[in-house]
Order: sequence, then C-alpha cells, then structure tokens
Amino acid sequence: MAKRTSQTLITVNLTKPELTFDAIRKAYKNLKPTDVALVSTSLIEAGKFAKATHDGLDYEWTAEDYAGMTKSLFAEVAQVQEGVSTEKLTKKAAAEQAAEEPVTLQVELKPSIRAGELVLGEREDLKTLLADIFQEGVEYLFSPTDIGWHWTLERVNWATLSGGELRRRVKFKPVFVEGAVAVELGPGGKRKVSKK
Repeated sequence: MAKRTSQTLITVNLTKPELTFDAIRKAYKNLKPTDVALVSTSLIEAGKFAKATHDGLDYEWTAEDYAGMTKSLFAEVAQVQEGVSTEKLTKKAAAEQAAEEPVTLQVELKPSIRAGELVLGEREDLKTLLADIFQEGVEYLFSPTDIGWHWTLERVNWATLSGGELRRRVKFKPVFVEGAVAVELGPGGKRKVSKK
C-alpha cells in the first residue's frame, strides 16, 4: 500500500490535469507512474462527475437526474424572483433590474466515488488508496466549465421553466462537501480572489 509523504490536502486541478499527476507523484513517492496516472485520473473524474446534493437527495450528473435536480432547485430560483418587485416599473427599468449583479445560489457537490472507481477497473488496491485520499481531504481547483453540474445549471433556461421572464439573473456556486473543498480559478488559471 502506498504511503503518503505529506499530510496536506491533495490538490486536484480540473483545468490542468498534469498538475494533479504531479501532486499525486509528490504525495506518494513509492507509487509507480502508471498507478499515479490512474489515481490522478480517477480523482479528476470524481470531481468532474460530482454528485449534486439538494434537500437531502443526491443527483448524479446524468440525463435521468437532470429533471429532478432542476425541479428541486427551481423553488430557490422562484424565491429569488419573488423577492424582486417589478410593480410600477417601466420595461426599461425592469430590464435594468434584471441586468444587475446576479444572485448566487450555492450547490453542494460530493465527489463521485463511482466515477473515480470506474477508471480504476479491478484495481482494489488503488480503490482503497482513492478512498483514503478522500478521507484525508481533497482541494478541487476548477473553472466554470470543468464540473458537470456547475456547467449544466448555468445553462438551464430558468425563464422557460418559470413560464415567464426572469426578473433577476441567477448564478450557481459549487461548494464541495464531505472532505472536499473547491476553489474557482479565474482567467489564466489563477485562483479567484473573493470580493469583500
């Protein structure tokens, strides 16, 4: 069994997978290069195909779970829209209000162990290592198109689902749970600095 040489979180860069390979190679120096590649790829797949969790239910990033997840989130999107008063507003003023800073809703994500294990095939030793890595903690670095649910929810036509126009734009922020954390990368792959 491979032993970890450092106790820091493993950084999994979904935008630049080669950096994940380097992180695994440094953390597990006695692991063979092919095994490092397998573990790195499985960590990346677990992040890209992360499960969304909402109202106590988990949703895989599949066409089957798309309707359930959007229906579950729609209640929050509708609340945002109800909080915006359009009474006595001209069409121009209503359009300006919709163009304001979007409301950000958080979406909790869990790494998809199943997606990660699919990469490892019959390698039970590497599946155990993968579970250990998640137990110790993982930091995902991502851009807006790296995580399936994040990408999908940003492209849902909420106006059509609501049967009318949106009065306020909605954005979604992925937040990893269960031992994983997420940091969104800005242009050029740099960590975004949060606005105060």
